[in-house]
Amino acid sequence: MSIPALSGQLRSNFKIGVFDSGVGGLTVLREMLTQLPHESVIYFGDTARVPYGNRSKTEILRFVREIIAWFIERDVKMLIMACNTSSALVLEEVRSEFEIPILGIILPGARAAVRSGQNIGVLSTEATAKSNAYQQAVKEIDPKATVWQVGCQEFVPLIENDRIHDPYTLAIARRYSEPLIDQGIDTLVYGCTHYPHLAPVFSQIFPNTITVVDPAKHLTRAAAKELEILGLSHAETAHSAVDNTEFFVSGDAEHFAHVSQQWLGYKPSVQQVSVEVLESIHATPSQVAERLLGLAEKVISR
Repeated sequence: MSIPALSGQLRSNFKIGVFDSGVGGLTVLREMLTQLPHESVIYFGDTARVPYGNRSKTEILRFVREIIAWFIERDVKMLIMACNTSSALVLEEVRSEFEIPILGIILPGARAAVRSGQNIGVLSTEATAKSNAYQQAVKEIDPKATVWQVGCQEFVPLIENDRIHDPYTLAIARRYSEPLIDQGIDTLVYGCTHYPHLAPVFSQIFPNTITVVDPAKHLTRAAAKELEILGLSHAETAHSAVDNTEFFVSGDAEHFAHVSQQWLGYKPSVQQVSVEVLESIHATPSQVAERLLGLAEKVISR
C-alpha cells in the first residue's frame, strides 16, 4: 500500500470512510465505535445497487471507483472496504489507482480463521465464493488448512429487507449451512459483512463447538494498527463516536435508518447521494491527485 502524498500531521483530523453495498458494513462500524471511539467516520451504503454479490467485476470496480472518488472530496484519511465482495474482486486494483490507504476485509478474516482452526467453512456471496479469495488467503498463511466455501445468494436481500426473523430465512440458512456441517468444520467465517446480523439464526443451526470468526473485528484492529503506523491516529475528543459518525446511502435514506436502528441502538440521520451523482464522478488518478492537493491547501489555509 502506498502512503498518500497528503500525509502530514493535520491529516489525523480527517475522517475514516467506511463503505459497503448496504447495511452489512454496519458490523464493521459497530466495531469501530468500540475500538476507535475517538475517530470520526463517514459511512456510505450503496443501497440503490445492492446486492453486489451477483454483479460482475467490471460493475463492482466502477461502483467502487465512484464511491472512493466521492469520499476523497470529504476529507478522509483512510478508506475501509467493509464489503467482502469488493475486497475479493477489486481491492488490489483500486489500491494501485488511489493514493490513500484502503483496507480490505479478506486478509484479516483469513488470519483469524487460521488461528482458530484447520477445517474452515466460509459463508459468503456467490461472487466472493467464486473468486476463491478466502481459500487463497488462508492457503498463503497455512497451506495445510482446508477451506470449504458456500455462496449464499439470498442472504443479503433478506437482511436488507429486515427479514432476519422470517421462518424462510432460517430455512434458507439451514440449506446453505448443511454442506459445511457435513464437512465437519471447526471454524465458520462470516464471509460477508451482512452475515453477523444473522447470528441469531446461525446459533440455531451450528453446534457451539464451531468457532465463529467475524472479520469485522479483525479488520478494525488492522485499521487501528495502520493508523498508528502512518501517524494518523486521532487524539482524544470531547465528542462521542456516535456524534462523530455521518451516514450516506445511494438509495432510500429512511429505509436504511429504520433497518439499521436495531444494530446501532439509535436511529441515525441519513442523507442520500443519488446514483446519478456518483456516476457523474469520473476520478482518474490525476484528478484524485489534484483533489488531494486541494485538500492539503485547504488544511494549510485553516
